[in-house]
Formats: sequence, structure tokens, C-alpha cells
Amino acid sequence: MKVLTAKGGEITISDELRAIVALLDDGRLMVSKSHVFNPHVRGFMGRLTHLKREYSVCQCDLAVIAGFYENSVTSESHSNMQVTAMQLFDRAVEARASDIHIRVSSRTRTQILFRIHNDLTFIEEHTFDFGDQLCTTIFQAMADVSDATFEKMSRQDARISEKGKIPANLDGIRIATSPQVDGYIVVLRLLYNDAAKDLDLGRLGFDSIQSAAVENLKKKPTGVVLIGGPTGSGKSTTLQRILSSIIASCHGRKHVITVEDPPEYPIVGAVQTPVTNMESEEDRSREYQKAIKAAMRLDPDIIMLSEIRDNPTGRLAIQAAMTGHQVWTTVHANNALAIIDRLVDLGVSQPLITDPTIVAGLVCQRLVKQLCPHCRRPLTDHIHEFEPRTQERFMRVLNVDTVFVRGEGCAHCKNSGTLGRTVVAEVIVTDDRLMSYLRANDRMAAQEYITKELGVISMLEHAIQKINEGLVDPLQAEEVVGPLAEITTEPERLALVA
Repeated sequence: MKVLTAKGGEITISDELRAIVALLDDGRLMVSKSHVFNPHVRGFMGRLTHLKREYSVCQCDLAVIAGFYENSVTSESHSNMQVTAMQLFDRAVEARASDIHIRVSSRTRTQILFRIHNDLTFIEEHTFDFGDQLCTTIFQAMADVSDATFEKMSRQDARISEKGKIPANLDGIRIATSPQVDGYIVVLRLLYNDAAKDLDLGRLGFDSIQSAAVENLKKKPTGVVLIGGPTGSGKSTTLQRILSSIIASCHGRKHVITVEDPPEYPIVGAVQTPVTNMESEEDRSREYQKAIKAAMRLDPDIIMLSEIRDNPTGRLAIQAAMTGHQVWTTVHANNALAIIDRLVDLGVSQPLITDPTIVAGLVCQRLVKQLCPHCRRPLTDHIHEFEPRTQERFMRVLNVDTVFVRGEGCAHCKNSGTLGRTVVAEVIVTDDRLMSYLRANDRMAAQEYITKELGVISMLEHAIQKINEGLVDPLQAEEVVGPLAEITTEPERLALVA
């Protein structure tokens, strides 16, 4: 609602008169009940008549009039700050940032950082008031899935998906907030819409054997496939591509329903159901469970759960698989076999999760930076720049003649030396023998079986493949998957400690 008599508004009036009247853009003239016959009010009515402006008098309390003006100022402030926010989004997209961090320190300053290729980069600094207004505007005026108000000292989640408020190449922006010791932080995850343009997992970085294994899993009519990895490892993108390809291949003959908290990427042809705006984690868990149960009653062929986060959601995922559904979901785990350990830790029945007819597949992934092909440098020309221990480690496991390291940057990569990120993964199609080892808690035998008999490569081995292909810098890979060669001698261990 626009107040025409607000400061700077269409009709100018004195501050004294503004305290007792407010003309709204819908024609209502709000007048204090105690001042209806005030000569200044009557004079203003005559002025409106002279201007041939139609109005209807509505008597109200002074607090109501003050509220209209306050909301008008807030609305105008939000409007101006929305422009600033959208300019910030544009800059982040131009830099191909995955996240925007807004750190608001109590009464001192605001820092804005972009996460670009997994590294945080400082962008600019502002006052506390600027950051406070920016975050309030983003949460209250721009988010379409959020709580009603922005509670700075609470943890809240929201989402912006209205096309007029985000850059054209985003599907949405996921918002997460949290208090910190001297203020609060707002993190915006940018959800790019190019994720669905190519459904080939090879484009994400999966090799041909891994892609074939996923195709095998897609053909299984029932069973849970769990995708593990830390936050920001690309699990949601992988899930979206898999489900989109299933829908495309069956030409809409399968009913795919998702339960997401909140939805991230659109999946054309799927029924996506959100779980949002809960006041506590207990409420959220309860609503998430209700949504899963409801999904199972909606005649689905395939169910996607955004995450297994606790015992109830783990049990429901298993239940869905046992009742004849194909289920896809994610979980936080360090490697593919550790997904089973994670489910055990959540208290899900071990006999059920070690049944290959129930848990059909285990996938784990990370993202590593991909070298810019225009400015990368041959390792052989620069190996003398590395410490002897690092040289020895590289020589032990790499084909150094084909390895490249990060260059100084160029126009193609905006002087970063890298162009995007690529997946390193491990994919396991479970079977009776593997699950029997896991049921017996014989992790060593399970690892040996998947490596020697099933031919599964680990994330470390996948990273080494990409390093040898000249796609990934070995040091940058080690930041994600750990040392490329194990420390095998006591002198090496002592040298590392020293």
C-alpha cells in the first residue's frame, strides 16, 4: 500500500498534518478520530477537492496512521535495497560463485564474500546498517518460501525463486541464517539452472564405468540408492540429473515425487513437495516424516528424499524401498562404504541396510577444481618448486609427464587458474557378498572385494586419474581427497610430524 502523503510522496504536507492524516493510493483518507474537525484537516480535504482527487474519509487511531507511514518507509527502503541485492546476485553469477556470505558484526561492519571454486574470496565491506538492511530485505521482501519475519538471533532457512528477483541463469537462491558471537551470518546458495541442460553424468565428471553403474541402478525397480558427501559436494545436482534422465527416458510414464527441505533445483516432470518454515528442528523433523509418509500414499513409482538426517527418516526410506518403490536420497558420509556406517550410527536396522534388495547402491562424491587449459603449467617444468617429500609423493603415484599444475591465471579463467569443478566419485552396486562382509563388520574384506572383484575405484583413485589426464592440480586434489600416496615408512612419518 502506497502512502501518497509520505515524505517525498506525491502530495506534500507538513509534519504536523502528517501525524493526523494519511492519504493512501486506493483513495482512502485516514484521519485521526480526534481530529476529524481540525481546521488543518478540513483545509486539506478542500485542497484534495480542488485537485479533483476523489477520496473517502476513514476514521482511525493515531497509531494506525503512524503504522501506514512506517510501512511506507520500510517498503521504500526494501525496494531500494532489492535493487542492491539483485546487483549483488548478478556480480556473484558473473564470478560463477556458488555462495554469497554476508557477515554482519554487531554495530561495526558488514563483510561480503563469494565462494568461487570452493575458495572464499573477500568482495567488499559496508556498515552494519547496510548489511542489516540488506539481509532483512532479502529475507522479508524477496524470499517466497520463508518465515514471516527475519529473526537475526535465530537459525532460519528460506528460498528466493521468483524470476523477477534473481538472475536469469538461476533457478533459485537458498538462504540459511545463523547468529554468531558478534552478530549474525547469512549464506546464500546460488542454484544455477544449467544443471538440467545436459543429463549426462560424464559432464559432471563421472567416468564411463561409474556412469554405467548408475544406469544399472536406475533400472532396478526397487531399492534405495544413497549419495554421500559433505555439504557443497554436488549431491543435489547429481540427484537432479539422475531423476531428470529417468523421467525423460520413460516419457512421463513414471510418477516421481520428491520430499525436499527445501526444494533446490526444479525437476521437470516430478511432483516436488517442500518442507519449510518450521519453528524448530523437532517440528521440521516431524513435518519431514509426515511428508515422506504422504508421498508413499500418493501412488509413486520413484521417491526422492533430499536427505536422511535422523533415525525416523532413515527408517522411512527403508520402508519405502521395502514396499516396492525406487528411492533416491543423500546422506553425509566420507566414502561409499561409510554410508552403511552412517545409517547404523543413526540407529537404522543393520540387517535391513545390509540387504542388497533394500539398499541397492552406494555413491559418494566430492568436487575438485578443474585446471584452466589455457594457462596450466606442466609439472615437469616446475617440480623443483615443490618440497622433496611432495616430489617423492607425486613420483610414486603419478605419471608426471602428463601432469599439469595451476598456472598464474589468464583472461579465460579470470586470473584464477581454474575453470569450474569436476566430480571425483566412487559408485557401488551392492550384492549379497558385499553385504555379507558389511553385516559381519568385516570392513577390510568388503574394501578388498569392491576393489578387486567389483572393480570399484575410490575417490582418491578417481582423482589420480584426473591428475594424470592433466585436468586437476595434484595439490588442489589433495585438499579434497587427502594425500595421493600413503605414508609407508617410519622416516616418512617422522618427517611429516617434523
